[in-house]
Amino acid sequence: MENLFSIGEVSKYQNISKQTLIFYDKIGLFRPAYVDPQNGYRYYSASQLDDLDAILIMKKIGFPLSRIREHMQTYNIESSLETLNSKLSVIDEQIKELQLIRSRVQQRCEQMEAAKVLLGYDGAIRVEQVERQYILCQPVEPPYSLREISIATKKCFVDSFQQGLPVYFQCGVIVPMERIRAGRCTEASTAFLPIEETCGVENIACLPAGRCVAVCHVGDYSSIGRSYEKLLNYCGAHGLKILSDEFCINDYITSRDEAEYVTKIMVYVAE
Repeated sequence: MENLFSIGEVSKYQNISKQTLIFYDKIGLFRPAYVDPQNGYRYYSASQLDDLDAILIMKKIGFPLSRIREHMQTYNIESSLETLNSKLSVIDEQIKELQLIRSRVQQRCEQMEAAKVLLGYDGAIRVEQVERQYILCQPVEPPYSLREISIATKKCFVDSFQQGLPVYFQCGVIVPMERIRAGRCTEASTAFLPIEETCGVENIACLPAGRCVAVCHVGDYSSIGRSYEKLLNYCGAHGLKILSDEFCINDYITSRDEAEYVTKIMVYVAE
Protein backbone atom coordinates (compact mmCIF):
# COMPACT_ATOMS: atom_id res chain seq x y z
CA MET A 1 0.00 0.00 0.00
CA GLU A 2 1.11 3.54 -0.70
CA ASN A 3 3.01 5.26 2.14
CA LEU A 4 2.72 2.14 4.30
CA PHE A 5 5.25 -0.54 5.11
CA SER A 6 4.41 -4.21 5.42
CA ILE A 7 5.46 -6.13 8.51
CA GLY A 8 8.09 -7.86 6.36
CA GLU A 9 9.56 -4.54 5.26
CA VAL A 10 9.66 -3.19 8.83
CA SER A 11 11.25 -6.43 9.97
CA LYS A 12 13.94 -6.08 7.30
CA TYR A 13 14.63 -2.36 7.77
CA GLN A 14 14.73 -2.48 11.57
CA ASN A 15 16.45 -5.88 11.86
CA ILE A 16 13.68 -7.17 14.10
CA SER A 17 11.72 -10.39 13.70
CA LYS A 18 8.10 -10.49 12.54
CA GLN A 19 7.28 -12.50 15.68
CA THR A 20 8.56 -9.65 17.85
CA LEU A 21 6.45 -7.10 15.98
CA ILE A 22 3.38 -9.31 16.36
CA PHE A 23 4.12 -9.64 20.09
CA TYR A 24 4.51 -5.86 20.44
CA ASP A 25 1.12 -5.49 18.77
CA LYS A 26 -0.51 -7.96 21.14
CA ILE A 27 0.75 -6.22 24.29
CA GLY A 28 -0.21 -2.77 23.00
CA LEU A 29 3.35 -1.47 22.70
CA PHE A 30 3.60 -0.97 18.94
CA ARG A 31 0.46 -1.46 16.91
CA PRO A 32 0.23 -1.21 13.10
CA ALA A 33 -1.41 1.81 11.52
CA TYR A 34 -3.59 -0.45 9.41
CA VAL A 35 -4.61 -4.11 9.41
CA ASP A 36 -6.10 -5.50 6.19
CA PRO A 37 -9.52 -6.89 7.16
CA GLN A 38 -9.35 -9.46 4.37
CA ASN A 39 -6.08 -11.19 5.26
CA GLY A 40 -5.01 -9.67 8.59
CA TYR A 41 -1.74 -8.31 7.18
CA ARG A 42 -0.20 -5.55 9.28
CA TYR A 43 1.01 -2.26 7.79
CA TYR A 44 2.94 0.58 9.42
CA SER A 45 3.27 4.27 8.59
CA ALA A 46 6.59 6.06 8.06
CA SER A 47 6.14 8.10 11.26
CA GLN A 48 5.75 4.88 13.23
CA LEU A 49 9.27 3.81 12.31
CA ASP A 50 10.58 6.66 14.50
CA ASP A 51 8.48 5.34 17.38
CA LEU A 52 9.95 1.89 16.84
CA ASP A 53 13.45 3.38 16.94
CA ALA A 54 12.60 4.95 20.31
CA ILE A 55 11.26 1.62 21.61
CA LEU A 56 14.35 -0.30 20.52
CA ILE A 57 16.67 2.33 22.03
CA MET A 58 14.86 2.18 25.37
CA LYS A 59 14.99 -1.62 25.26
CA LYS A 60 18.74 -1.45 24.61
CA ILE A 61 19.17 0.88 27.58
CA GLY A 62 17.47 -1.74 29.72
CA PHE A 63 13.92 -0.56 30.30
CA PRO A 64 11.28 -3.31 30.66
CA LEU A 65 8.61 -3.43 27.97
CA SER A 66 5.90 -2.37 30.45
CA ARG A 67 7.82 0.81 31.29
CA ILE A 68 8.47 1.50 27.59
CA ARG A 69 4.77 1.10 26.79
CA GLU A 70 3.86 3.52 29.56
CA HIS A 71 6.44 6.04 28.38
CA MET A 72 5.43 5.85 24.72
CA GLN A 73 1.81 6.74 25.38
CA THR A 74 2.48 10.42 26.05
CA TYR A 75 6.12 11.40 26.04
CA ASN A 76 7.82 14.75 25.62
CA ILE A 77 11.17 16.32 26.46
CA GLU A 78 10.41 16.60 30.17
CA SER A 79 9.12 13.05 30.59
CA SER A 80 11.96 11.64 28.49
CA LEU A 81 14.54 13.50 30.56
CA GLU A 82 12.99 12.26 33.80
CA THR A 83 12.86 8.68 32.49
CA LEU A 84 16.47 8.65 31.32
CA ASN A 85 17.74 10.30 34.51
CA SER A 86 16.04 7.60 36.55
CA LYS A 87 17.97 5.00 34.59
CA LEU A 88 21.36 6.61 35.20
CA SER A 89 21.43 5.59 38.87
CA VAL A 90 20.54 2.01 37.91
CA ILE A 91 23.34 1.94 35.31
CA ASP A 92 25.81 3.33 37.87
CA GLU A 93 24.92 0.50 40.27
CA GLN A 94 25.33 -2.05 37.48
CA ILE A 95 28.76 -0.63 36.60
CA LYS A 96 29.78 -0.77 40.27
CA GLU A 97 28.66 -4.40 40.53
CA LEU A 98 30.45 -5.37 37.31
CA GLN A 99 33.65 -3.67 38.48
CA LEU A 100 33.48 -5.67 41.70
CA ILE A 101 32.87 -8.91 39.81
CA ARG A 102 35.74 -8.13 37.47
CA SER A 103 38.14 -7.54 40.34
CA ARG A 104 37.05 -10.83 41.92
CA VAL A 105 37.50 -12.75 38.65
CA GLN A 106 40.94 -11.18 38.13
CA GLN A 107 41.95 -12.14 41.66
CA ARG A 108 40.62 -15.66 41.10
CA CYS A 109 42.76 -16.00 37.97
CA GLU A 110 45.81 -14.91 39.94
CA GLN A 111 44.99 -17.45 42.66
CA MET A 112 44.63 -20.21 40.08
CA GLU A 113 48.01 -19.31 38.61
CA ALA A 114 49.45 -19.60 42.12
CA ALA A 115 47.61 -22.90 42.64
CA LYS A 116 49.33 -24.34 39.56
CA VAL A 117 52.66 -23.65 41.24
CA LEU A 118 51.47 -25.08 44.58
CA LEU A 119 50.61 -28.42 42.96
CA GLY A 120 54.30 -29.20 43.20
CA TYR A 121 54.51 -28.27 46.89
CA ASP A 122 52.15 -30.79 48.47
CA GLY A 123 52.86 -30.92 52.20
CA ALA A 124 55.31 -28.00 52.21
CA ILE A 125 55.28 -26.10 55.53
CA ARG A 126 55.63 -22.31 55.69
CA VAL A 127 55.59 -19.78 58.51
CA GLU A 128 54.04 -16.54 57.38
CA GLN A 129 52.67 -13.26 58.71
CA VAL A 130 49.04 -12.84 57.68
CA GLU A 131 47.05 -9.64 57.50
CA ARG A 132 43.68 -9.15 59.13
CA GLN A 133 40.85 -10.61 57.10
CA TYR A 134 37.10 -10.99 57.37
CA ILE A 135 34.93 -14.03 56.77
CA LEU A 136 31.19 -14.55 56.28
CA CYS A 137 30.35 -17.54 58.47
CA GLN A 138 27.72 -20.28 58.60
CA PRO A 139 27.72 -22.96 61.33
CA VAL A 140 27.95 -26.58 60.21
CA GLU A 141 25.25 -28.82 61.64
CA PRO A 142 25.96 -32.21 63.27
CA PRO A 143 27.24 -34.76 62.39
CA TYR A 144 29.67 -32.33 60.64
CA SER A 145 30.08 -34.56 57.57
CA LEU A 146 31.00 -33.34 54.09
CA ARG A 147 27.27 -33.16 53.33
CA GLU A 148 26.63 -30.69 56.16
CA ILE A 149 29.73 -28.71 55.20
CA SER A 150 28.46 -28.44 51.62
CA ILE A 151 25.04 -27.24 52.81
CA ALA A 152 26.58 -24.59 55.07
CA THR A 153 28.85 -23.38 52.26
CA LYS A 154 25.91 -23.06 49.89
CA LYS A 155 24.01 -21.04 52.50
CA CYS A 156 26.98 -18.65 52.64
CA PHE A 157 26.94 -18.20 48.87
CA VAL A 158 23.15 -17.72 48.80
CA ASP A 159 23.30 -15.08 51.56
CA SER A 160 26.14 -13.26 49.85
CA PHE A 161 24.42 -13.19 46.46
CA GLN A 162 21.05 -12.14 47.87
CA GLN A 163 22.57 -9.30 49.88
CA GLY A 164 25.11 -8.31 47.24
CA LEU A 165 28.00 -8.76 49.67
CA PRO A 166 31.62 -8.19 48.53
CA VAL A 167 32.80 -11.78 48.94
CA TYR A 168 35.80 -13.29 47.23
CA PHE A 169 35.26 -16.31 45.00
CA GLN A 170 36.66 -18.75 47.55
CA CYS A 171 35.34 -20.79 50.44
CA GLY A 172 36.80 -22.31 53.57
CA VAL A 173 36.10 -24.12 56.82
CA ILE A 174 37.18 -23.96 60.45
CA VAL A 175 37.97 -27.23 62.23
CA PRO A 176 38.28 -27.21 66.05
CA MET A 177 41.76 -28.21 67.19
CA GLU A 178 40.46 -30.93 69.54
CA ARG A 179 38.83 -32.68 66.57
CA ILE A 180 42.07 -32.48 64.59
CA ARG A 181 44.08 -33.97 67.45
CA ALA A 182 41.47 -36.74 67.70
CA GLY A 183 41.90 -37.55 64.00
CA ARG A 184 38.49 -36.10 63.01
CA CYS A 185 40.05 -33.71 60.55
CA THR A 186 37.09 -33.30 58.20
CA GLU A 187 34.52 -32.43 60.90
CA ALA A 188 34.38 -28.67 60.40
CA SER A 189 32.38 -26.52 62.81
CA THR A 190 32.06 -23.52 60.49
CA ALA A 191 31.96 -22.86 56.76
CA PHE A 192 32.95 -19.41 55.52
CA LEU A 193 33.60 -17.14 52.57
CA PRO A 194 36.41 -14.54 52.63
CA ILE A 195 34.84 -11.08 52.40
CA GLU A 196 35.80 -7.42 52.48
CA GLU A 197 35.19 -5.55 55.73
CA THR A 198 31.43 -4.90 55.75
CA CYS A 199 29.34 -3.10 58.35
CA GLY A 200 25.80 -3.98 59.41
CA VAL A 201 25.91 -7.61 58.28
CA GLU A 202 25.44 -10.54 60.63
CA ASN A 203 27.69 -13.60 60.72
CA ILE A 204 30.88 -11.76 59.80
CA ALA A 205 33.97 -12.60 61.86
CA CYS A 206 37.43 -11.05 61.88
CA LEU A 207 40.59 -13.14 61.68
CA PRO A 208 43.30 -10.94 63.22
CA ALA A 209 46.71 -10.22 61.80
CA GLY A 210 49.31 -12.56 63.19
CA ARG A 211 51.84 -15.30 62.71
CA CYS A 212 50.61 -18.50 61.12
CA VAL A 213 51.96 -21.88 60.18
CA ALA A 214 50.56 -22.96 56.83
CA VAL A 215 50.67 -26.16 54.84
CA CYS A 216 49.52 -26.77 51.28
CA HIS A 217 47.43 -29.91 50.81
CA VAL A 218 46.98 -31.24 47.28
CA GLY A 219 44.25 -33.82 46.78
CA ASP A 220 40.71 -34.56 47.90
CA TYR A 221 39.41 -33.33 51.25
CA SER A 222 39.08 -36.82 52.72
CA SER A 223 42.88 -37.27 52.52
CA ILE A 224 43.64 -34.04 54.33
CA GLY A 225 44.60 -35.80 57.58
CA ARG A 226 48.18 -36.37 56.38
CA SER A 227 48.70 -32.62 55.97
CA TYR A 228 47.29 -31.88 59.43
CA GLU A 229 49.73 -34.41 60.88
CA LYS A 230 52.64 -32.64 59.17
CA LEU A 231 51.47 -29.30 60.51
CA LEU A 232 51.14 -30.55 64.11
CA ASN A 233 54.49 -32.29 63.95
CA TYR A 234 56.17 -29.15 62.61
CA CYS A 235 54.73 -26.98 65.39
CA GLY A 236 55.83 -29.49 68.02
CA ALA A 237 59.32 -29.85 66.60
CA HIS A 238 59.87 -26.07 66.42
CA GLY A 239 58.37 -25.18 69.78
CA LEU A 240 55.41 -23.31 68.31
CA LYS A 241 52.32 -22.98 70.49
CA ILE A 242 49.07 -23.30 68.54
CA LEU A 243 46.73 -20.42 69.47
CA SER A 244 43.68 -21.11 67.35
CA ASP A 245 41.45 -23.62 65.69
CA GLU A 246 42.52 -24.51 62.18
CA PHE A 247 41.10 -22.63 59.23
CA CYS A 248 41.61 -23.51 55.60
CA ILE A 249 40.77 -22.14 52.18
CA ASN A 250 39.40 -24.70 49.74
CA ASP A 251 40.05 -24.46 46.03
CA TYR A 252 37.47 -26.84 44.60
CA ILE A 253 36.06 -24.23 42.21
CA THR A 254 39.28 -24.42 40.18
CA SER A 255 39.02 -28.00 38.90
CA ARG A 256 36.70 -31.02 38.79
CA ASP A 257 39.72 -33.29 39.22
CA GLU A 258 40.12 -33.93 42.96
CA ALA A 259 43.82 -34.65 42.39
CA GLU A 260 44.17 -30.92 41.57
CA TYR A 261 42.32 -29.63 44.64
CA VAL A 262 44.54 -27.24 46.59
CA THR A 263 43.71 -26.51 50.24
CA LYS A 264 45.72 -24.04 52.29
CA ILE A 265 45.64 -25.00 55.98
CA MET A 266 46.61 -22.44 58.63
CA VAL A 267 46.83 -22.03 62.42
CA TYR A 268 47.90 -19.06 64.49
CA VAL A 269 51.04 -19.74 66.53
CA ALA A 270 53.39 -18.21 69.04
CA GLU A 271 56.87 -19.19 70.29
